[in-house]
Amino acid sequence: MTGLILKLAPNERVLINGAVIENGDRRAKISIRTPNANILRLKDAIHPEKAQTPVSRTCYILQLVLTGDAAADEAHDQIILGLEQLSQVFHDRDSRNILAMTTDSIVSKNYYHALKQLRELLPREARMLSVQR
Repeated sequence: MTGLILKLAPNERVLINGAVIENGDRRAKISIRTPNANILRLKDAIHPEKAQTPVSRTCYILQLVLTGDAAADEAHDQIILGLEQLSQVFHDRDSRNILAMTTDSIVSKNYYHALKQLRELLPREARMLSVQR
């Protein structure tokens, strides 16, 4: 099977190409076969006011691409710049791997996977910021 497999919890909502889809009362598995479909789990969405840190701002730009609120070619440079800035801060091996995989996903124009990968840095960033205070 090719494409993206979404496993949805009961009543979970997801945005697919601008349409909000809500799952029913049972778990479901949906296969997205359309290449480059714009997909965002609404439980993972970052509200604009919450995009206050470098990782969350870069995630938010990726989110705008997925929702269709920003053109991928226009957001590309901002995303790459954000990743370059993050690479100046995250020096551990795991974080560097996440940044490398995210960059590869951006180059391949796979914004869903890029966002999924980059979100893994949010807890690390929160820990770093709490130590600095």
